[in-house]
Amino acid sequence: MIEMFVTGIALDVRNNHPLVILNDSSKKRALPIWIGHAEAQAIARALEGFKAERPLTHDLMIKIIQSTGNKIHHIEINDLNENTYFSTIILENSIGELIPIDARPSDAIAVSLRVECPILISEKVFDDGTIPTELEESDDDTEAFKDFLQNVKASDFKLGGSDS
Repeated sequence: MIEMFVTGIALDVRNNHPLVILNDSSKKRALPIWIGHAEAQAIARALEGFKAERPLTHDLMIKIIQSTGNKIHHIEINDLNENTYFSTIILENSIGELIPIDARPSDAIAVSLRVECPILISEKVFDDGTIPTELEESDDDTEAFKDFLQNVKASDFKLGGSDS
């Protein structure tokens, strides 16, 4: 498994869909994952340290998990099949057993940011889903996308209403 870090949230201008961008520790590979508007808002809020007066959905999930004596150990984005990513939230119980919980990557990432646990991806996802952030030969579109990946930040995504 390879640890990845959330670089930010952005909107794909071609279709107005948000995406979360993960980078490896060397920032040489990026994993863009297209997500829903609500999940993008949840991730952006976590990146900005936003604290709601009342628990939002991901905060509630964390409180429920913790109230049962478990903690969130890490998340895994472990498969890519027909352009769909699959992930697991790994819980650790009081005796150290790891418990996998199936989750959408966007929800798993939103939870991981709130509890500051590692985001790991499988080698298959790394090989099949990541793109280089530095390319030897490039055209204008590639350069623009590379610049976008290196400069995207949570505040680039507006926290206003959603299309859902």
